[in-house]
Amino acid sequence: MNSNRVVKVKATVSIEKETPETERPDTFLRGNDDGVASSVRFRFEKMIREAQDTVCNAIEIADGGGKFKEDVWSRPGGGGGISRVLQDGAVWEKAGVNVSVVYGQMPPDAYRAAKGAASNDQKPGPIPFFAAGISSVLHPKNPFAPTLHFNYRYFETDAPKDAPGAPRQWWFGGGTDLTPAYIFEDDVKHFHSVQKKACDKFDPTFYPRFKKWCDDYFYIK
Repeated sequence: MNSNRVVKVKATVSIEKETPETERPDTFLRGNDDGVASSVRFRFEKMIREAQDTVCNAIEIADGGGKFKEDVWSRPGGGGGISRVLQDGAVWEKAGVNVSVVYGQMPPDAYRAAKGAASNDQKPGPIPFFAAGISSVLHPKNPFAPTLHFNYRYFETDAPKDAPGAPRQWWFGGGTDLTPAYIFEDDVKHFHSVQKKACDKFDPTFYPRFKKWCDDYFYIK
């Protein structure tokens, strides 16, 4: 399933260069964000880092011997991430599970696209943003097994410097999709039943609404 609010962040978005790190920090949040355990930024980073550990552990167990290689990176102005890759395993040709916590500057046109086509407000300058997310792509060796992709993220924009007092905007986004080379109905049914079960925990209308978004997004017209 995939949200229809997909934003492609272009090269015009200002993001600092990555710096390799030798150790994982407790948090990638900036100093003014760090330690506020009740904040969404803090809670979301904690959740995606725990999810990364859980997913990687399950992938290694399924592989029966393959291990992830980890790279940690940061940015001078705050933010960073953890990239993990398992390669040439018994089950997985390649599996990646990544988390990132980043800060940057978003151009006004990208901001309007992120809010949706119906948004007509024009911000006067670049909009500071915060984004955190987890993403994964799994490529099995067996051609009869499908490739899986997912990404889930939290996004916040702050008031631009030349428009103090503008309201902060925030949203969650992402989705997951299965890409089979050979279609097996049992795989499809299982995939959708898992998505529906997750959605139904919060609202029984979510699954049919989100599935339609997904169908509209992926269907080639």
